[in-house]
Amino acid sequence: MTADPVDSDRAKRLLFFVEERSMEFFLRGFLPRFLPHDVVLDVRVFQGKQDLLKNLENRLRGLASYFPPVDHLFVLVDRDQRDCHDLKTQLETTAQSVGLVTRTMAGGQRWQLVNRIVIEELEAWYFGDWDAVRAVYPEVRSNVARRSNYRDPDAIRGGTWEALERLLKSEFPEGLRKSELARNVSKHIDPQRSRSHSFRVFCDAVRDAVPGSGL
Repeated sequence: MTADPVDSDRAKRLLFFVEERSMEFFLRGFLPRFLPHDVVLDVRVFQGKQDLLKNLENRLRGLASYFPPVDHLFVLVDRDQRDCHDLKTQLETTAQSVGLVTRTMAGGQRWQLVNRIVIEELEAWYFGDWDAVRAVYPEVRSNVARRSNYRDPDAIRGGTWEALERLLKSEFPEGLRKSELARNVSKHIDPQRSRSHSFRVFCDAVRDAVPGSGL
């Protein structure tokens, strides 16, 4: 249920930089269920991870000079095969170079930007709440979350996208449609139920930006 506005000092706009359209669909399906009605959700989609990383500094530099104090920016990227620590360091360094205060730097004080790495891909968040997947596709197996190779959604080997496509092949015989999946499953994801650490960390940052949200 969407929370009522309770804090005049909380974020008025959440701006997201994402690498693909399916993440936009996920955010637009998931977050409005929990955010106060007056919080604006603004999602900017790049043409993949490399495009986001290549253009990030220039885009942040353009924002830095006028970024409102009541806005918060989230940079969301998939880890893929990158070292998580190295990728986070790259993102933090880029933000610092243009003068934006990251949540990591802020030490509990006001921050402007948070870098979040989706480990390994958006599909890991679906594995973290398999009940949400089954709410949309009830014919899929119910015991997936208990199987050893899927028990930790952030450590699935061989790619979460590929694993999910195999499990949902009866629902998508011509291949998984990422945007359709994101739009549908996002409406059922329950943060309290999720077993994905990267998703819980993401939700924690949103709660920090919007105190009193329903997350």
